[in-house]
Amino acid sequence: MTTTAKGDVSVTQASQGSWYHGFTQAATAKYWAAVARIALGFVFLWAFLDKTFGLGYATPSESAWQFGAGDGSPTFGFLTFGVNPEGPFASFFHSLGESAGVMGAEGPTLYPGSWVNWAFMLALLGAGVTLILGVFMRIGSIGAAVLLMMMYFAAAPWAKFTDAETGETVASNNPIADDHLAYAIFAILLMLLTAERTWGLGKWWQSLEFVQRHPWLA
Repeated sequence: MTTTAKGDVSVTQASQGSWYHGFTQAATAKYWAAVARIALGFVFLWAFLDKTFGLGYATPSESAWQFGAGDGSPTFGFLTFGVNPEGPFASFFHSLGESAGVMGAEGPTLYPGSWVNWAFMLALLGAGVTLILGVFMRIGSIGAAVLLMMMYFAAAPWAKFTDAETGETVASNNPIADDHLAYAIFAILLMLLTAERTWGLGKWWQSLEFVQRHPWLA
């Protein structure tokens, strides 16, 4: 840091080459957007991989989906137990859950190959791949946002409900915003920032003739 005097006024000037200036200047925004794009894509891709192969994190190996050939049903748990019963679309999401499996007296009977599981898992895979690679960014971002908003309305964080087993009132930490809503906004923002053009295949993909003829593929 240097100090210069002019008359009775002392002017302090920060070095423009400091790490802080380089960290915050607008020119670095595209790189942070690229990092955010890849990170969000990995959220989706990891969810797909863990549910498909049962990597032992959120999904144990015995519950692997394995493209409909395994013993797991990746949507059954959320659509059966994760849907807010006081939400405006609770009956709709529960009906989807019945396509993924049914709860019986001796436990659930799962349908791994149901269309609900296939649609959900392909959506996870598509969102993850498009965001990480930077191709089909518009379709991937909008699709990811739609999927996340469906999960947001299923969770309905604004609606309190009474737990059937304990009789206690259950409420979310925030009645308006949750991670589904934040990620959905995030996905659209990354598309608008053209984040796919940095550290991705976006520039090459958008230069292709058929993509230029059909901008919705960009």
